[in-house]
Amino acid sequence: MKHLVAPSLLAADFTKMADEVTMVNESLADWLHFDVMDGRFVPNITFGLPILEAVKRLSTRPIDVHLMIVEPEKYIDAFREAGADNISVHYEACPHLHRVIHQIKESGARAGVALNPHTPVELLEDVLEDIDLVCLMSVNPGFGGQKFIYQTIPKIKRLKDMITIRNTGTKIEIDGGVGLQNAQQLLQAGADVLVAGNSVFKSTDPIQTIRQMKELGREVLKFA
Repeated sequence: MKHLVAPSLLAADFTKMADEVTMVNESLADWLHFDVMDGRFVPNITFGLPILEAVKRLSTRPIDVHLMIVEPEKYIDAFREAGADNISVHYEACPHLHRVIHQIKESGARAGVALNPHTPVELLEDVLEDIDLVCLMSVNPGFGGQKFIYQTIPKIKRLKDMITIRNTGTKIEIDGGVGLQNAQQLLQAGADVLVAGNSVFKSTDPIQTIRQMKELGREVLKFA
């Protein structure tokens, strides 16, 4: 299966939001990643429901919503109604994770669970068969433009083994510090979805950068 590329809107030029979304529409990108931060779970505040509704009207790509918020269960239905196709919640923010996963699925969205860099993938053993997506944070959540944490790579491999043993088809998404300098290594480790922020939106040719990320998958297959 070919990997997916999901440009992260957090790195976009907010004064040209419509143009940035149009660029993603015209590229080979598969999803549009949408980070929601509440200033409590992480020390930053970003987008909310009205922005998602506006982006949904413009985007021809599925919207991959990453909720970096406390008590996400209070907002699942609202984000789905605003346009979320995927909704990922943090393991660390959900004392009743199984319940929240099924709440997401009942809303009609694909359900994902995000893990902070310090959180072991083995903690997902009892819910892995229930989720569509695991978002491994390869930076500490809260801000864009951070340096990639390379300890993420062995985590990808361990998670891939867990998924293969259970034959769940769960996608592994990598979020934070992803670019052409490490994308191929991530794919070789077992990643399925690359979230790319600054590496795309700060590029002199974002469409070409996305194309290069998509073509890296061919190299992985060639040398596998």
